[in-house]
Amino acid sequence: MNRFIYSLLLYLLLPLIPLRLLWRSLRTLEYRRRWQERFAFYQGESPEVKIWLHTVSVGEFVAVIPLIQALIEEMPAEEILVTTMTPTGSARVQETFGGQIQHCYLPYDFLSAVTRFFHYYRPSLAVVMETELWPNLFHACGQQKIPLLLANVRLSQRSMEGYQRWAGGLVNEALQQVDWAAVQSEADGKRLVSLGIARSRVEVTGSIKFDLTLPEKLGQQGDELRSLLGADRPVWIAASTREGEERQVMQAHQQMLKKIPNALLILVPRHPERFSSVAKEGRNAGLVLIRRSEGEVCSEATQIYLGDTMGEMLLFYSAADVAYVGGSLVPTGSHNMLEPAALGKPVLFGPHRFNFAEISQLLIDQGAAQEVTSASELADQLIQLLQQPERRQQMGAQGVRVVEQNRGALQRLLTGVRHQLKEAQKVN
Repeated sequence: MNRFIYSLLLYLLLPLIPLRLLWRSLRTLEYRRRWQERFAFYQGESPEVKIWLHTVSVGEFVAVIPLIQALIEEMPAEEILVTTMTPTGSARVQETFGGQIQHCYLPYDFLSAVTRFFHYYRPSLAVVMETELWPNLFHACGQQKIPLLLANVRLSQRSMEGYQRWAGGLVNEALQQVDWAAVQSEADGKRLVSLGIARSRVEVTGSIKFDLTLPEKLGQQGDELRSLLGADRPVWIAASTREGEERQVMQAHQQMLKKIPNALLILVPRHPERFSSVAKEGRNAGLVLIRRSEGEVCSEATQIYLGDTMGEMLLFYSAADVAYVGGSLVPTGSHNMLEPAALGKPVLFGPHRFNFAEISQLLIDQGAAQEVTSASELADQLIQLLQQPERRQQMGAQGVRVVEQNRGALQRLLTGVRHQLKEAQKVN
C-alpha cells in the first residue's frame, strides 16, 4: 500500500468518524467535545511552539512527564505542546500541568488536517512517543522541514510482522522522515531497521519507564488507604484490566476466597467508560463490591474494591500486597508492570505480554515476577504469595533492584532532544 491509496481509504471512511465518536460518547461524554481539534480547525492567534510531543494516551503521557518537566526548566512552558488521542490522556495532561503548556488532540491523519496543524502551531521539533506511525503526519513533517524524533520506541515482533504484511511500503516511506529514533532495546532497533529506517538514525537509549518518579508522600497515602481497606487483611490488585479479563480475575478471586476468606481485591479497569459495567458484572457474580467514587465504607464483608477513579493507580498499588497487571490474560499485550515493581510489590501477569516482552522477561529472570496462564493459576499464585510474606518480600526487593539498575534512559533521551533542537534552531 502506498500513501495515496492510504489517504483515499481514509477519506472514504470519513463519514464513519463522527458516528464512531458518537458511539464512544455513549460511554464517555468527552468524545462529543472538541471535534474541531480532531480535524485541526483552530481559533485565535497561533501560539509559538518550540517542541511538540505526542503521547497517545495516559500511560505514554505518564512516562514522559519527567521529560516535559526537564524541558520546562530550560524553556518557557508555553513553548511546549503536548497532544493526545483520548479524553483520559487529555484530562491527565490538564491535571498535571494545567495551563502551563499548550495542549490539544492530535488531528486524524488526513493530509489537509495535519498540514493545518503544523501551519497553526509551527513547532521547531516533533517528538512522537513509542510507536505511533502516522504516514501523512510524518510526510507533513518532512514537507514542513520539521525534525522528527521517535522516543522510547518499542516494537514487538508481532507488530513488525503486521506492518510488513499489510503496510510495508507505507511504513518504510514514513520512517524515511524520522531524523532520530531512540529505542528501548537492541531488538526494538533491529525490528525498526527491518521496516526501513537507516541504522545510523537509531540509538538504543533504554526505556524511560524505568525512570519513573514516585510521589514523596505515596507510602504514607498508601498506608492510609490500606487502613481504610483493612490493615490486617490480605489485599491484591488487578490493574488496567481489559474487557473479558475481569471475569477471569473475579473467578480467581472467588477461588482464592475459599482458602483466604478475608482477602480483598482492588479491581481497576483500564477504561473509565467500563467502570459501571464491571461493577454490575461483579455484583452479578455474587461478590460484595463497592466503588471508590461513591465513598462507600469498606467493611469486612467487602470482597471487591472497585478503583473507578482516575490518576490513583500508584496509590492503589501502594496499598496492595500483590499486583496483577492486566491486558495480559487477554491478547492485548499487557500494560506497564514497572510501577508495582518500583513499589516493591510482587508482580503477576498473563502470557499475552508482547508490548512489554523484554521488560516482563527481565522481571521474571530476576525473580521479581511470575507468569500465569489462567484464572486458576492466578488464584494458586496469589494464595502462595499472600501466605508467604518472605517470598513476597524477596520478589518485591528484586523488582526495586531491577528498576534502579536500569534507570538512565530519560537522561539519554533528554540529551538527544536537546541536540536535535539545537540543530533545528541552527537551520531556522
